Amino acid sequence: MGKKNEAVVRALLDLHGQTYAAQAGIKLRNTPAPLYQLLVLSLLLSARIRADTAVAAGRALFGAGMRDARRMAEATWQQRVDALGEGGYRRYDERTSTQLGDGAEQLLERYKGDLRRLREGTDPRKLLREIPGIGPTGVNIFLREAQALWPEFSPYLDRKTLDGAERLGLSTSPKTLASLVEDADLPRLAAGLVRTALDKRIAEEVRAAVSA
Repeated sequence: MGKKNEAVVRALLDLHGQTYAAQAGIKLRNTPAPLYQLLVLSLLLSARIRADTAVAAGRALFGAGMRDARRMAEATWQQRVDALGEGGYRRYDERTSTQLGDGAEQLLERYKGDLRRLREGTDPRKLLREIPGIGPTGVNIFLREAQALWPEFSPYLDRKTLDGAERLGLSTSPKTLASLVEDADLPRLAAGLVRTALDKRIAEEVRAAVSA
């Protein structure tokens, strides 16, 4: 059973192990701009909208120069709306533009735009939730993707990832799942499991790859 589980995880990583940050063009490092971009992406992915649309909206915002809190705050509300619309994020564009502006200003005021300062707080998860537009889902997305950089939260495999693991017939123990990959691959595993939870066809594809 152990080798079968390892084979399933290898197939999942090969087929669907790209992180959402990588998909959005974020070169994730523990520095202010990439961490901020991940926060923006986490906000976008939190809405009831297709993940591909949220990723496209993130790419459009970053492509328009809104890659850090300062530039996001300096952009006009309409510039943010236009970028979101370019990415197809039209249903929530006006509210999201306001949240992005307010959140950027808050980050600049409290943390000088650097989420590493937030990490030093007594409860980073609570502090993340204080940012406009970031609720429990946004916190989960952020920490799933950031856990290799912020290892104190690792393994961060929340309910959504465990739903994906169950669909693949894997253990739903975060510790057991984490033992199947290197620490650096935990964000990729989390992303693959989330995609599996969202689309049962992925589980079928992974099983077919293992059986081939």
